[in-house]
Amino acid sequence: MQEGHQLLLLRGGDELFPALVEAMDTARQVVHLETYIFEFAGSALQVAEALERAARRGVAVRLVVDGVGTPAVPEAWARRFDAVGVQWRIYAPLGRLGLLLPSRWRRLHRKLCVVDGTVGFCGGINLIDDRDDVALGRLDEPRLDYALRVAGPLVADMVATMEQLWWRMQATREVRQRAFAAAWSALRGSSPVGDFSKLLRKLEARARGLAGEADTDAGSSLMGVDDARAALLLRDNVSHRHDIERAYLKAIGDARAHIIIANAYFIPGRKLRKALFKARERGVRVRLLLQGRYENFFQYRAARPVFKRLVNAGIEVCEYAPSALHAKVAVIDQRWATVGSTNLDPLSLLLAREANVVTIDRRFGALLHDCLDDIVCHRSTPVDAAALNARRWHDRLLDRMAFGIMRTLLFLTGHRY
Repeated sequence: MQEGHQLLLLRGGDELFPALVEAMDTARQVVHLETYIFEFAGSALQVAEALERAARRGVAVRLVVDGVGTPAVPEAWARRFDAVGVQWRIYAPLGRLGLLLPSRWRRLHRKLCVVDGTVGFCGGINLIDDRDDVALGRLDEPRLDYALRVAGPLVADMVATMEQLWWRMQATREVRQRAFAAAWSALRGSSPVGDFSKLLRKLEARARGLAGEADTDAGSSLMGVDDARAALLLRDNVSHRHDIERAYLKAIGDARAHIIIANAYFIPGRKLRKALFKARERGVRVRLLLQGRYENFFQYRAARPVFKRLVNAGIEVCEYAPSALHAKVAVIDQRWATVGSTNLDPLSLLLAREANVVTIDRRFGALLHDCLDDIVCHRSTPVDAAALNARRWHDRLLDRMAFGIMRTLLFLTGHRY
């Protein structure tokens, strides 16, 4: 974990999208963006338009979207991007068999953006209007979600991981076209048709050299801190399989007073449940702010049997229902905090590519704690054991079925959770 970071907390697309646009409109060299969902409608259009403007100015622009979250870029926008030179890719398109192939469960779920190697964005916010929801339709209130605008050394780590994924995707593309020399060149990180990789390496070095020198006026009306110690944590299926989970386990294990976790899809595995139970036994107050609306069968129902065990252990479970909850944030003892794309569920912790920023800055921890505490106290509904026990018998049966199917699928794929 390194010093010298500026961390600016952004709530929802209403704050993130203008910050992205501002950064992209001042870009001189590179804009690199990854997201799970890119809805080319509503308020998210301003980001698409900013990408187009940057490419028209001669900025190298690269966009990666996930093949489940964004199965296709609309034809009109594909033509517009191609016309100005925006390079875009779809990560792991589903193909004919779709999700019937377990290998297709490994999705690109992280949300990252780097502009000129000096400012980065990381969080859980997809590029979709705050009042639109894929499962719930039009929302009465904006979706609850968070992201960070970051400047400092970890931006170089964002550059490195995004570059690595891009060239791996490029190599796969070339192999499918039997262009083996081009594929080998891509794996080595050098494009046969340009010098984008060299440019990114220069920007990576520049980001490390500019630690702590970010423009502190940018977004000054929002909530943030300067000179914070922070790090970028990743989850992938190669060398970072358990990094984010281990960070959570270590922080929970060190907790002495207070834990608040806000998570959209919360089905913790055995290790995480055990860590939370032990924290409660030590006298730590544990509060969970979770999704209170029904989105889909498995993620809603498979969580209910876990809720019952948590509540019986003295852990406070609160459901957020004014709108959709999509946040993936946590703060522990106001000394450890994380903002990112990782849910505490099997898809995030075992299969998806994820990215979280972790900080041990007490000022940021206090800021995030106060924000979540206000929502827990004033905008959520506590879940108690009596309410869980009062659920109709067929609802409890469906809950158990969903939980059992989830565990069976994990077993068949060779995962213990």
